[in-house]
Amino acid sequence: MSGLDDLYRELILDHSRDPQGKGDPQAEAHSHHELNPSCGDEITMGATVDEDGAIASLHWEGQGCSISMASASVMSDLLAGASRDEALARIDEFREMLRSRGSVEPSERLEDAAAFQGVAKYVMRIKCAMLGWVALEACLMESAAT
Repeated sequence: MSGLDDLYRELILDHSRDPQGKGDPQAEAHSHHELNPSCGDEITMGATVDEDGAIASLHWEGQGCSISMASASVMSDLLAGASRDEALARIDEFREMLRSRGSVEPSERLEDAAAFQGVAKYVMRIKCAMLGWVALEACLMESAAT
């Protein structure tokens, strides 16, 4: 295993042990629940978008594997305070990286989320990594419609 793989593994373990953004999603203006029926991972994401279209706050709660919980944590750090458009663009970049099966190098804009590039090799784990991101995407789409 390369040093970078070790670093990424440690980052994922750190975020699964000490998740960022964990809190009451129902306290936010918009919330969305996602379930991965193949493994039972689930997450409820809540987000509040301010009048300028920026994510004013986001919180989540969930249960599942270290990949799904760490991914939600990394996403919370990365996208807190981002504009709706910026957050949606990063969600698309993350999705593209995971669906590429390792053929797409992560953008520097993904920062620590690049640690999940290795997940792309395991089709059954992609939904785990995407769970929180899809839930936030739904919250952002709902906020744009109101």
